[in-house]
Amino acid sequence: MKLSLPLLAGALFAATPAFSQAPIPVGHLMDNSGPTSDVGVPYGQGVADTLNWVNQTRHGVAGRPLAVSGFDYGYQAPRAVSQYQSWAQRERVVAIQGWGTADTEALVRFVTRDRIPYISASYSAALTDAGGQSGRRGVEPAPFNFFYGPSYSDALRGMLQWAAEDWRARGQQGRPRYVHMGANHPYPNSPKEAGEALARELGFEVLPAIQFALTPGDYTAQCLTLKNQGANYAYLGNTAGSNISVLRACQTVGVQVQFLGNVWGMDENAMKAAGTAANGVVFPVRTEAVWGGSGPGMDTVRAISRVSDPTGNVYRPVHYLAGACAAMLMVEAMETAASNGGQVTGERIRDGFYARQNWVPNGFQGVCTPSTFAATDHRGTMRVSLYRARVTDNAGQGSLQELVTAGAMALEPVAAIDLPRRADWLGW
Repeated sequence: MKLSLPLLAGALFAATPAFSQAPIPVGHLMDNSGPTSDVGVPYGQGVADTLNWVNQTRHGVAGRPLAVSGFDYGYQAPRAVSQYQSWAQRERVVAIQGWGTADTEALVRFVTRDRIPYISASYSAALTDAGGQSGRRGVEPAPFNFFYGPSYSDALRGMLQWAAEDWRARGQQGRPRYVHMGANHPYPNSPKEAGEALARELGFEVLPAIQFALTPGDYTAQCLTLKNQGANYAYLGNTAGSNISVLRACQTVGVQVQFLGNVWGMDENAMKAAGTAANGVVFPVRTEAVWGGSGPGMDTVRAISRVSDPTGNVYRPVHYLAGACAAMLMVEAMETAASNGGQVTGERIRDGFYARQNWVPNGFQGVCTPSTFAATDHRGTMRVSLYRARVTDNAGQGSLQELVTAGAMALEPVAAIDLPRRADWLGW
């Protein structure tokens, strides 16, 4: 269905005298109603507000408005593939802001064939092998796939390096025990083997993986298994909705483990919902700042936020900021394509992603982590910034802004891990 939700602040394009040329068609795939909508909504809102703001304040790209077609596919990969065909064949989009892993990976061959840059919210490492050089089974060249932030695999590698240092810093003896937890699904499975391989390399004992669904439920049995295994570090591979259920169940049965959340596995909304069960969870944050930070970049993001919140009072979770950064990478790649009178085509937009080193969108300094993309390596960053969720007993009452202001919730910086750009990690 075509999106017509008040959440997304209405249409992203309206003809005005400021626009003198034909609009630039862009697709925006979202999950606002499916099993990952808990994190899909704030991310999609960040993308939508940013593209709307570009039209309002920058007159689009090179005087051409962005005509953004939004579609809520409910996290159903076949619907995403069907919508892609409509965008590519009828609307002739030149770029797409995408979402999930299963659908993004299913579309790799299509976007490569059609030469349409696809900037997804899936950080599957398989998408980083732009030149097809890894030779890994099941990984095909993805020259038109991009994403903002470290891959799922690299984010997990960063957390495991931190965990190994944490184990030593706390004076623990013997080998720490690590376990992967998540649904049997392409998204949580994406970094599983890479994480387990590095865990062994770092001296962890790797325990049998524990499965739980992408939807909320009663996961007492999984928590009892986790407790009986004696795990020290557990990776939560699902989105926040089902992770909340696990955290609550594990708190109830008295599990003592350091949880490591994936990038979609924890945020401020999850902290509020899980309460003290979320206290202490360590997870990666893609941006250099969280809501409430200062500096020129945050001023820009606050202006963007007013597109859908004219009051300026709504607290924006970490995913909103990441959505804004992802949208701006696409916009500036388009601007590069349009420079010197150039046409805004898929190939020229793709090449625009290669035009800058340590790339921070203009006006987003201190918010968007620098990105560097190469024609054969689409790992935009190897930096993994880790935060810890801090939640007190009274975190269930009030809005996010009220809870953060009162100190009932906080995101505490833990470490910034700079990973080596190992060739054997490309695409994995």
